[in-house]
Amino acid sequence: MSENIFSTSSISLSKSAVRQNVRFVKKKLADNVLLSAVLKGNAYGHGIEFMVPLFESAGVRHLSVFSTQEAQQVCQVKKPTTDIMIMGWMEDEETEWAIKNGIEFYVFEMGRLKAAIHFAKLLNIKARIHIEVETGMNRTGFEENYLEEVIKVVKDNLDHITLEGLCTHYAGAESITNYLRVMDQIDTYKKIYKQFTENELIPKRKHTACSAAAMSYPETQMDMVRIGILLYGFWPSQETLIAYQRSNGYGQEGVRKVRHPLKRVISWRSKIMSVKEVPVGEFIGYGTSYQAPKKMKIATVPVGYAYGFARSLSNQGRVIVNGKRVAVISTVNMNLMIINVTECKNVGKGDEVILIGSTGKVKVTVASFGELSNQLNYELLSRLPIDIPRGVVI
Repeated sequence: MSENIFSTSSISLSKSAVRQNVRFVKKKLADNVLLSAVLKGNAYGHGIEFMVPLFESAGVRHLSVFSTQEAQQVCQVKKPTTDIMIMGWMEDEETEWAIKNGIEFYVFEMGRLKAAIHFAKLLNIKARIHIEVETGMNRTGFEENYLEEVIKVVKDNLDHITLEGLCTHYAGAESITNYLRVMDQIDTYKKIYKQFTENELIPKRKHTACSAAAMSYPETQMDMVRIGILLYGFWPSQETLIAYQRSNGYGQEGVRKVRHPLKRVISWRSKIMSVKEVPVGEFIGYGTSYQAPKKMKIATVPVGYAYGFARSLSNQGRVIVNGKRVAVISTVNMNLMIINVTECKNVGKGDEVILIGSTGKVKVTVASFGELSNQLNYELLSRLPIDIPRGVVI
């Protein structure tokens, strides 16, 4: 666990869960498809400095981040043989650092392409670029009217550029409602790739797939996939999970429910701060959102929305105390929450509170948080503060 022992909660990361999730994803990939583990958002809230060696120990040798800052964090802990790819934010002047350190990076505007060429010439080191193209997401990526110019500039500077990849991103592959849009994007990408190859530009890797696309649209796996949420033990959406189960026969006559193949990497724990009894009819906490329907025993837990436990979980959330799943009552405060421990025997100060995790068959998952608060797995995880102590368990 982190050296900071003075904390109101702690996070544990399971090494065996990482290995299991990597194995599962690799089994679902076609032959010779490279797996790139995505570490954006502080490794989906898990902690970059912890997840890099965990992924490497599971055989992952390519890592994707959003920014130069994240790439620098990865560089501090990765093995020399592991590659890094920046998919998003990078100041033009930061391009020099990326090239000098052999970092791959997306290029989706002319300014960055020209900066890559400029610093590559200055350093006499080839820039390892991935050209991102617009296929219908309408976020980042070169639009069709820029492609002719991009192709010309790249061809004219192949002494200074290595075309590591041609990439795009799908607009919601986790939902069937986006099916036609995704299929249109796949077609558009194929046409753009053909345009590059007809101009004698062959990228080392075609890559377009995130977790949802890799699972639901196998044809998008191509040469490399950028997998995030699956590797942490979560499905991109309930639809993606159902699609996986159906593809394995679940729902057909005589087929049992498909066992959940992923294992949660993260668990989050705190302790009870105090316990007290409240008479029937009393309001509990701020305002009047919760009134005791009977004589109650309540406990306070020193974790609130400032620590990643959303205020929207007021009167909604669940935690585990002494093997029982209990309710969060009243308004979640900045620094603490109140829980109903009326049915818990021998509960007292210092007893463990499981915020995410399980004991025996009783569990509280990030997915259940999402269902209760209308938040995504991604949002809840990435909001977990960096300063919560984290440690690796088997």
